[in-house]
Amino acid sequence: MSSDLIIDVTPSEIVIALQEDRKLVELTREKSGARFAVGDIYLGKIKKIMPSLNAAFIDVGYEKDAFLHYLDLGPQFATLNKFLRLSSSAKSKVSSLGRIQSEPDINKEGKINELLKEGQKIIVQVSKEPISTKGPRLTSEISIAGRNLVLMPFSDKVSVSQKIKTNEEKNRLKKLVQSIKPRKYGVIVRTVAEGKKVAELDQELNGLVTKWETTFSKLSKAKTPSLIIGEIDRTTALLRDIYHTDFNSIIVNDESVCNEISNYIGSIQADKKRIVKFYKGRTPIFEHYGVEKQIKAAFGKTVSFKDGAYLIVEHTEAFHVIDVNSGNRVKVGMDQETNALDVNLAACDEIARQLRLRDMGGIIVIDFIDMHVAANRQKVYDHMKEVMAADRTKHNILPLSKFCLMQITRQRVRPQETIETAENCPTCKGTGKIVPSVLFADELESKIKYAFNDLHKKKLVLKVHPYVAAYLTKGIKSVRNKWFLEYFKWIKIEANNSFTFLEYHFFDDNQEELIL
Repeated sequence: MSSDLIIDVTPSEIVIALQEDRKLVELTREKSGARFAVGDIYLGKIKKIMPSLNAAFIDVGYEKDAFLHYLDLGPQFATLNKFLRLSSSAKSKVSSLGRIQSEPDINKEGKINELLKEGQKIIVQVSKEPISTKGPRLTSEISIAGRNLVLMPFSDKVSVSQKIKTNEEKNRLKKLVQSIKPRKYGVIVRTVAEGKKVAELDQELNGLVTKWETTFSKLSKAKTPSLIIGEIDRTTALLRDIYHTDFNSIIVNDESVCNEISNYIGSIQADKKRIVKFYKGRTPIFEHYGVEKQIKAAFGKTVSFKDGAYLIVEHTEAFHVIDVNSGNRVKVGMDQETNALDVNLAACDEIARQLRLRDMGGIIVIDFIDMHVAANRQKVYDHMKEVMAADRTKHNILPLSKFCLMQITRQRVRPQETIETAENCPTCKGTGKIVPSVLFADELESKIKYAFNDLHKKKLVLKVHPYVAAYLTKGIKSVRNKWFLEYFKWIKIEANNSFTFLEYHFFDDNQEELIL
């Protein structure tokens, strides 16, 4: 599988599009100067203790107070508090975590008012960005992520990613990291560390430790609220998490950002710097590489995916609902059960893509086409787990019920990506909405393909608005000629002035209208 990253840099934001095999699978937006990203570490002040929730509200500088639950304090919270107290003291000479005596782990069943009080300073890390009307969600179990390792101050544990399959490699990495890590630091070994040598891991580990220990000098001068350690920008963070040797290209339309990414890729894999390219074209970068058209096709309430089948996607505050529809497309020779299975399996691929693309989180309920055979429901469940394996976000998938409903929970750490795809209608002067016009020709071709290949029609008559008829027939390389070369069957196109702008009807050679 080939991967391409296309980055559109504007004065107000950076938009990052990830394509796998030329198909858009992730779209991320980062506002210029954005704060409170996942991973940012702040020195905050406790504004309010809520014993009934066993939680506290923390001032970290956001317009709404951030939320910290007792269970998110972490076992080593007492040691973190001691570290803050010593680092904030002008008289303290402590300059290394190894010199701080660890405190006992806090009680898992404890109460937050036993450990915190209003007005107290506290070190916290953003675990969820502000979403809707809610402020950031916080944790005091600090972690600093690198490409191969995640550093956990105040912990002595070393753990290895479960995605590394062989026990020999897991044991090698665990022993290797245990031999090089400093005292009072825990480490999580990430999947990409598989096969890495000690020198590379040691260099990254030292960099992460140095990054954390800069807080010693910062905390003595810091005022609340203030940012202590900022997560790297989202472009580099995305590269850190997803970059692999199969990347074909990383294309950027801003020279300075291009140089930053090139240097980062060079630090990981020097011979891969060549895949980072600066786009100089006049056409907008997303338009040039076909990303804009994919955005129009993938977002919105209705999403087509195979032979006319489509999804209906609805969003609510509590959860998301996805309805799978066959679009009345039944393949010749298939019974209802087999057709339902075929559409549902194809729907799994598109749903997995939609979850990543829109970054949908929380509860997702999917209404598949009814299947009465339990083995078929199991096939859909297994296939959904298989295609969701590529999703880096934590998720859980439940088997289909007898009503063919599936529930998925997916971790929600950022606001969902929402793009309005409907356009102002030129016929009604903006009083209504139509589907994106850029997809109109594709929609016609999909129905023509169905009529010729599945319904085995010999001839087709297509009646459309005169403007559309001119668009389809004009020139030697017209859309109609392209269809003829594709199917070796001629399509007669007739203009009808009474039609609305994007209205169309198909007829067979007996002048009977086809409902496609």
